[in-house]
Amino acid sequence: MRVLITGATGFVGRAVCEAVVREGHSVLGMARGSRSQALETPDAGMDWFRGSVLSPDDLRRALQGCDAVIHLVGIIGEIGDQTFERVHQEGTLRVVEAALSSGVRRMIHMSALGTRPAAVSRYHQTKWAAEEAVRGSGLDWTVFRPSVIYGPGDGFVNLFARMSRWSPVLPVIGRGTALLQPVSVDGVARAFARALDSKAAVRQTYDLCGPDRLTLPQVLQAILRATRRRRMIVCIPRALAWYPTAVLEQLFPRILRRPAPLSRDQILMLEEDNVGNPEAAEREFQIRSVPFADGIGAFLH
Repeated sequence: MRVLITGATGFVGRAVCEAVVREGHSVLGMARGSRSQALETPDAGMDWFRGSVLSPDDLRRALQGCDAVIHLVGIIGEIGDQTFERVHQEGTLRVVEAALSSGVRRMIHMSALGTRPAAVSRYHQTKWAAEEAVRGSGLDWTVFRPSVIYGPGDGFVNLFARMSRWSPVLPVIGRGTALLQPVSVDGVARAFARALDSKAAVRQTYDLCGPDRLTLPQVLQAILRATRRRRMIVCIPRALAWYPTAVLEQLFPRILRRPAPLSRDQILMLEEDNVGNPEAAEREFQIRSVPFADGIGAFLH
């Protein structure tokens, strides 16, 4: 197949592009202008397209000659007009519309574990609205809901690993009792790539998560063991973090032109369990579940 992949230069996007090429397909990676400056050199099995999922014209041009689209675009922090509603809802709707008008039937969509009707966070609310647009499209869709994704270059495990180099304390917002089920980026990428040829995956939704259900303090302890460091893990009450976080949400976009490192929406999500059942995806796409400690041990030193 010829596969358009949106969000191709992101952490997950790069891994998915490589996995799709390994499965024998060719890839057209799509990224916005500022993200695609480094994509001037060709890659084996890949071409690049500079454009936005919010532009119907860009999408129609990108989809010419394609057989499938993998839609990965998403944000965890907002800045300017890059809001959850605009990126998740409107962006997904534009991809669906362009696929229909271009005659591209196969669509594989990146959602998120915890997405559901009446979710507490706007992130999950807009991810649910995006899922609904995909499910109602009439396309041959597959939806994946990953938990927290880790791997070389991620913004989660590596963030805390870097912090532990200089900080004597690793903070946890809230009680630290909510469960996470971190999943390897390699497993996520293989699931997306193998779903392209799977008839059984059409009109199905799959959880993508690892075998370990861990609290955030347990995740941090595993990171410290992998990096051979000793640091205090301190829980910060939500009430103490809420208003300083609101200030950061205003200051970072205005002064540093980037999203704040923590948002109130993320605090809400950290108070909820983020777990699922990986068995269906592991069985259908023949992916091996990797224990969290083993997975991070492969790239943390």
